[in-house]
Amino acid sequence: MFNDSSSRIVADLRAWIATAAPGAKLPSTRELVAQHGVSPVTVQKALRTLASQGMIESRPGIGTFVRAVRVARPNDYGWQTAALGSPVGRTPQLAAALRTAPNDAIALHSGYPDQELLPERLVRTAFSRAARSAAAMSRPPVAGLPELQAWFASELGAAAPVGVALPAHNDAIVIPGSQSGLSSVFRALVGAGQPLLIESPTYWGAMLAANQAGIQVVPVPSGSGGPDPDELDRAFERTGARAFYAQPNFANPTGARWPSEVADRVLEIVRSHGAFLIEDDWAHDFGITAEPVPVAARDDTGHVVYLRSLTKSVSPAVRIAAIIARGPARERILADTQAESMYVSGLLQSVALDVVTQPAWRNHLRTLRHQLAARRDLLVDALHNHAPRAHVTAVPEGGLNLWLRLPDATDLARLVRDCDADGVIVAAGDEWFPAEPTGPYLRLNYSGPNPGAFPDGARVIGRALARQS
Repeated sequence: MFNDSSSRIVADLRAWIATAAPGAKLPSTRELVAQHGVSPVTVQKALRTLASQGMIESRPGIGTFVRAVRVARPNDYGWQTAALGSPVGRTPQLAAALRTAPNDAIALHSGYPDQELLPERLVRTAFSRAARSAAAMSRPPVAGLPELQAWFASELGAAAPVGVALPAHNDAIVIPGSQSGLSSVFRALVGAGQPLLIESPTYWGAMLAANQAGIQVVPVPSGSGGPDPDELDRAFERTGARAFYAQPNFANPTGARWPSEVADRVLEIVRSHGAFLIEDDWAHDFGITAEPVPVAARDDTGHVVYLRSLTKSVSPAVRIAAIIARGPARERILADTQAESMYVSGLLQSVALDVVTQPAWRNHLRTLRHQLAARRDLLVDALHNHAPRAHVTAVPEGGLNLWLRLPDATDLARLVRDCDADGVIVAAGDEWFPAEPTGPYLRLNYSGPNPGAFPDGARVIGRALARQS
């Protein structure tokens, strides 16, 4: 009877609404209860049904009314053209690495590890503890929680050779993710209109940060063994640049790791030009067959500004990173970060600190090393067997990506579309070049979901290449 009574009220009110003017007030709940001989609960259920169908709307404290018909019309935002004016620089479209893939797609494009590679239990436990602590309600210091600053500084100091002064705890500045840190460092150390030397290819987010800061990007060619030191020296001489951005360990997208002699030579060149090396150690936790050794660990003269992120290895929900810089450069960067975000959530800092100081964190990283190795090798083998025309430039010693060189005649845009149509999402290599690409490339991520589908993904890439031969 409950459902029958509710349905009867809905039908009666529909008929009444059909003849009522938009905005007409419905009888009160008390009146409907008396009219239909039912309980208030039954009347409310009927009204909820009509509201969900868009026929009526409730105004608390006033009553329920027939909903006015809203005619859809296109919005005219033409006035904004004059208000905004011409953009200073063209902002790139959303990077392929940030694209959300359908659930049934084989996702080889992402820039983030799959959830099963993250320390989920540690993160959930840390959030529970942090929510019960003072961090949930208090404002942290501008430069970060002292304990977290100390952890970042101590980790870098542990890699320092004998004779190099260790970074002080106060040299570390906690930031809300490395992308924010890049923006602050570029603004503080380079400045609008000035040149910034940058590896080519390199991380697309660094190019975006430089573009937004109005900085002139100067590419320096970099291969599987890092940048050519002589080219770097000439670029400093030619441009008068005072900073070089690079990823010496497991670079994104190539996976390259600088040999020790290249790192020493680059540091020597940077010092000779009175410049900064902005070292982005994004993949510090993703070593497979090699341990990352930051160039910053070899420098105590303030020439290396070091960025270390925890976002990808702890959780995308914990956007915590740090900048380690010495001397006046540190104060200038701190001033920029303070103006940008004032401070970083104390709750997230507490979570990050909790995770990385647990004994289980080191165990997790050891397990992660084996998981990444298995995924990397599975994708390399799948490409060798099913897409032999896609050349893996080098099997990386760490990181999350494979860098594929395709045949010269490849129509890269068409290849990406064909793979997409067959349910495989890949990232075109063009996004990682600060100037014209030197050839057609793909960046594939082996840390994404469903590694069992890697052979199927490689088959699709192979077929798409074969169609162009």
